[in-house]
Amino acid sequence: MKATREGFDLTIFRRLLFFPALSAVFGLAGVSSAHAQILGLGAKPAPVVIPTLQPPVPEYVFPQHQTLTFTVDWRVFTAGTAVFQIEQQGTTEKVTATGDTVGAVNMLFPVVDRFQAGFDTKTGCSTGFSKQLQEGRRKVNTDLTFNYDTGKQMQYEKNMVKGTSKSQTASIPACVADSLSAIFYAASQKFVVGQDVKFPLADAMRTVTVAMKVEAKEEIKTPAGTFQTIRVQPTADEGVVKNRGHIWIWYTDDARHLPVQIRAKLFWGTITFHLQSAEAK
Repeated sequence: MKATREGFDLTIFRRLLFFPALSAVFGLAGVSSAHAQILGLGAKPAPVVIPTLQPPVPEYVFPQHQTLTFTVDWRVFTAGTAVFQIEQQGTTEKVTATGDTVGAVNMLFPVVDRFQAGFDTKTGCSTGFSKQLQEGRRKVNTDLTFNYDTGKQMQYEKNMVKGTSKSQTASIPACVADSLSAIFYAASQKFVVGQDVKFPLADAMRTVTVAMKVEAKEEIKTPAGTFQTIRVQPTADEGVVKNRGHIWIWYTDDARHLPVQIRAKLFWGTITFHLQSAEAK
């Protein structure tokens, strides 16, 4: 029974650690309209209204070259590292994220995940998203592209072990964020305690509305130092991990809005990303 329980924990852990955990940032939810109807809480689901993605505020300055390194704590030990590299190329902000297990977790279930995304610094619209997952024996590559002229998103997925592939197409509005670059797009918006920042997010071949709830100002300590921050809780009305927990992001309370801590409190435990270093490179 113990082995089964440990196996269950590791399976969940590798699904949600690193970028999948960050993806959860933009997929958490309360009770959906359809679920509410089943429970008898409403006669009909309310019409879904997708907000317009607002462009970055004119005075916000995106980093030209920046590397953010986080330690990832699970329960009482450090289970991995996550690194974000942000680089501006013309009017496109490129974001690369990597997630790697360390220590005992790496011995039991090694994870080496790579993610790339980008968005237009003038409009905020995502330019696309891709990922290469190596989790135990599983190896899957996925590319997601957006064609705003036709209003379509296209996803191509290839299983590198089985040699199989599949593609999907779905509708999108005129401008969307993706799950990776949305963290840094959100930093370009004004954070006012008590107010929400809302935008559309392409999530699992659907478009969901993300509400970044600006909750409070806090001082927090990380290995990179002590920061005055603004705590933000992203939520959504649907998504792949809805009803499974809560996510918070702590951005610096200054013009940079640098993410210095991320916490995912899920039904099986808590993962915390602590900023280890921020370098201009």
